[in-house]
Amino acid sequence: MARRTKEDADATRQALLDAAEDVFHEKGVGRASLAEIAQAAGATRGAIYWHFEDKVDLFNAMMDRVTLPLEAACRGEDVARDPLERVQGAIQRLLATVVEDAHTRRVFEIAMYRVEYVAELSGVRERHQAALKRFHAQLTSDLALAAAEQALDLPLPDADAALGLQALFDGLLQAWILGGTPFDLQRVGAGAVSAYLRGLGYRLPGDVR
Repeated sequence: MARRTKEDADATRQALLDAAEDVFHEKGVGRASLAEIAQAAGATRGAIYWHFEDKVDLFNAMMDRVTLPLEAACRGEDVARDPLERVQGAIQRLLATVVEDAHTRRVFEIAMYRVEYVAELSGVRERHQAALKRFHAQLTSDLALAAAEQALDLPLPDADAALGLQALFDGLLQAWILGGTPFDLQRVGAGAVSAYLRGLGYRLPGDVR
């Protein structure tokens, strides 16, 4: 009986997290109420307080279930590859995560566009900023290495070139997520990144030398 009770409790917790994701996505974190989340989960407010201290604790637990796109982009890089291939591969992983993983995409939308970063929720902002910092450092390092290998004098500092690249894919993500004209994010993203790198003067893998 104890085992069954634990399974039921785990199932209720997951149902509450799923419901929180749906309600936060629909209404935003600030406007969502615990009563609405409990109703969507087919549970009671008491069940929420059994598993979570408050709405902030529930929100943070929901965030902990996923790897955000920027975090995924910083993983799995092959140090033996051409540095520009690493840059392109990291960004393609980021875009693929958003396109192919609906669960991660919804949580990413909540974290980016449906939450007010008040003091209680600052942990999510800090997590995103840390991922941005790591990704910027990764891009800066690879762009600098590629420039050195190609004896290329970049028209702007390495860090600024990396920041421009971040702004490019961030704008693409925002345009794709928030709507407007539908487009193939992975195809357009790959083309835009290649065009940006060539605009800086790089020769990309596969270009005629």
